[in-house]
Order: sequence, then structure tokens, then C-alpha cells
Amino acid sequence: MKRINAMTIAGTDPSGGAGIQADLKAFSALKAYGTSVITALVAQNTTGVQSVMRVDADFVAAQLDSVLSDVRIDTIKIGMLADSDIVEVVAQRLKNAGVPWVVLDTVMLAKSGDALLAPGAVAALRTLLLPQVSLITPNLPEAAALLDCAPAGDEAAMREQGRALLALGCRAVLMKGGHLSQSESPDWLFTAEGEQRFTAARIATRNTHGTGCTLSAALAALRPRYANWADTVQAAKQWLQGALAQADTLEVGHGQGPVHHFHQWW
Repeated sequence: MKRINAMTIAGTDPSGGAGIQADLKAFSALKAYGTSVITALVAQNTTGVQSVMRVDADFVAAQLDSVLSDVRIDTIKIGMLADSDIVEVVAQRLKNAGVPWVVLDTVMLAKSGDALLAPGAVAALRTLLLPQVSLITPNLPEAAALLDCAPAGDEAAMREQGRALLALGCRAVLMKGGHLSQSESPDWLFTAEGEQRFTAARIATRNTHGTGCTLSAALAALRPRYANWADTVQAAKQWLQGALAQADTLEVGHGQGPVHHFHQWW
């Protein structure tokens, strides 16, 4: 198989557990060459977000043009987009990029609860990006924001909302059920071919910083190697379980630490 070149479009995390830094670690751990386009400079650590400096949309466009004009990109993960101007620029560039796999992690809040997407940008995300991407990976509050409804409180509501998101035009939806209060952490995959449930036991750790970023980056890195999204999700979740299981072996920060992206080697 040819080498996989992956791109992440996201904000930074100087503490290394989320955002661009987590995405590049996930790409490397899963044998994809990582490139990056930065949308925001985020002062954050394991205890929360202290400050956000959005990158000018024109400079985001310049970064995209620079990489896409030179490097064959096989797969893209999109994370924090910060505001509607950046959403619009990314949507415009995707139309002509011809990248076969685009995973959109609908980032709106950091694990600490700090806002990472301007409220007015949700509509732009819904109308401009969703119809272009291969897969979206919302958690329950993000799905509710996209649908302008209350968050799902059980799996029945979760499935109903997953179907509604699929109807908005994206080719697949992975609804993440981590916010449900049960011993399992169920995820539901929705495609034109049907629905599939994935489960994983909850890992007893507080070190879950960057889990959403890491999962979506893993999905982007792995998709070119698998025949469908179901197999890709299974492989990505299995790898992430290992990263969560080994998270406590790291010694990073005083709050919610990162997962162990390189648990397979050290």
C-alpha cells in the first residue's frame, strides 16, 4: 500500500494532549504522515483553556493552499474551526481539493467546558461543511447543537438524532455516547447502508484530555486502509482503548491528562 499522507485542520494545545498536537501523534502512531493547518492558537493545559487567539481566515486559506498545492493529501481530519469565516474558507478549499476521506470532529467545547467555536458558526458548520464530509463524530451535546434540540438522554434518542444528522447531507455519522450515564460507552455509526452499534467498557481514568480529537484523527488515518467505516471505527476504537488504558502511566499536568498515543511502543 502507498504511504498515507494525512492533514489536520485544527487549533493548538501547547500541553500536547489535544488539537493539532494530538492529531499529529495519532497520525504517527497509526503510520500516516501528518501535515497541519492551524486555525487557532489556544493557551490551554490539563486544567482548562486560558486564552484563544483565532488565526485570520485568509492565513488559514494560505496554509491550505500551500500544502494542497504541493502534497498529495489522502485523508483529512477537521477539528476546531473557531468561527464562521474559517468554516467558510475550509469549505471553499474542500470543494476543489479532491480528498477522498474527510472526518469532521464537530468541536464546540473543550473537555473543561470552555468554548472553542463561536455560537454563530454552528449554522455555517451545518450548512457548508456537513454536506461535504465523509464522516462527522459528534458527542451528544454537539449533535444537539447541530440539530437545535435537547441532548439525547438514552440510546433511542441518540439513534434518532444520528439519523437526523445523516439527513443533513454528510455521508456517515458516528454518534459518541460517552455522555450517557451507563457502564458501557456506546457509539452508533449511521451510513446509507444502515446502523451499527459499537461498545467499549469505560476505562477508570480521569486522563481523557483530547479523546475526541484523538479518535477523529485515528479514523482519518485508518480509513484509507479499510474497506468501510464500520471496520475503520472498530480499529480506531480498539487502538483508543489501549491509549486510555495506559493514560495513567503518563505524568502530564495536574488536571485531566492526555491519553497515551504511543502506548504500543513505550
